[in-house]
Amino acid sequence: MNTGRYNVLLVEDDLPAMELAHRAAVGSCPEISLTMVGGGDTVLDWLNDSVANKEQMPYIILIDLNLPKLDGLAVLRKLRMHDATRNIPIVAFSAEYTQADVLMSYRAGANTFVAKPVDLEQFTGFFREQLAYWTQPRQRELAFAAGQQGATGRH
Repeated sequence: MNTGRYNVLLVEDDLPAMELAHRAAVGSCPEISLTMVGGGDTVLDWLNDSVANKEQMPYIILIDLNLPKLDGLAVLRKLRMHDATRNIPIVAFSAEYTQADVLMSYRAGANTFVAKPVDLEQFTGFFREQLAYWTQPRQRELAFAAGQQGATGRH
């Protein structure tokens, strides 16, 4: 893994989960520069502002499927349609899900789906696993080689 810093966008509305993610990133994952956005509607505002200000896009987007107002699947579709985020790996997660939820997340544009981390140790492992996986150039190439059609099959 590169020793540089990676911009990671976390789309999560649950305050305790946001706090755990922040603690994991600051305390155990110094290679992560974590940006947190609290919901589906606000991530689209964040994206438009970031593009307008010519800010660097995230290296990875992590998105909870259970978001208020605009759900995670709708956000995934919108992120995949936007030029700025079309080729960024998106990792969907949820605390409660069915196999149908996993398949729908892939169809909406997720590159992978994982169970939602629930404590500091799991969030730290989640960040490390995703960085280790997505910093491999071959994984990024494979994820987008088929024009956004396939999923990585990880969950």
